[in-house]
Amino acid sequence: MHGIVNLDKPPGISSARAVASVKRLLPKGTKIGHAGTLDPFATGVLLLLVGRATKQCEALMGAPKQYIATVKLGATTATDDPESPETPWPVEALIPASPEAVLQALSSFVGTIRQRPPSFSAMKVGGRRAYALARAGRTVELQPRTVQVYGIEMMEYAWPLLSLRIDCGRGVYIRSIARDLGAALNVGGYLTALRRTRIGDYRIDQSVTLERLAADGVAPHLLPV
Repeated sequence: MHGIVNLDKPPGISSARAVASVKRLLPKGTKIGHAGTLDPFATGVLLLLVGRATKQCEALMGAPKQYIATVKLGATTATDDPESPETPWPVEALIPASPEAVLQALSSFVGTIRQRPPSFSAMKVGGRRAYALARAGRTVELQPRTVQVYGIEMMEYAWPLLSLRIDCGRGVYIRSIARDLGAALNVGGYLTALRRTRIGDYRIDQSVTLERLAADGVAPHLLPV
């Protein structure tokens, strides 16, 4: 059994748990992996690679991606997402950003940019995951990396919530865009929701749920490599 499953990952589970759920539906000994981790709170396209398709991991990881993101301005969190408590921006320093100011700030995040990954991320520092160090109370300051953001569209804005469509390359942290946008506007910001709608040619409207895989089996939903 070989091919790619375009899974619509549900919220509340890790990418690894989603892989494990599908692995139980496969013949014993079948290889399976995934290309492009989604955080537990995030949803959307997660490509599961079955059998020989696991060899395509690097190519798929490098494919362009699209996300729909919801950013909350006027507050921050330690993890830059809803997985940790919210800290409101000081009232005396809080001036709600105008749509024009948001658009101007967003323009600086398009193109080839330098981006600092979140402290709570899976990147390794001295052989340990950054999130493990951060949870242990260690100060984690990851170095900025060069990444590609192809475009950002403001879909909806009603203070303090901002909806964005983001097209980007490999290694972009949408949490970092939310954090840095809030900093640029001097109001703070963090990511409250994230849905990946595309990886390369694999789109969300063609994806399958875990429930459908459990009902139909994996084979009918395998896409050719």
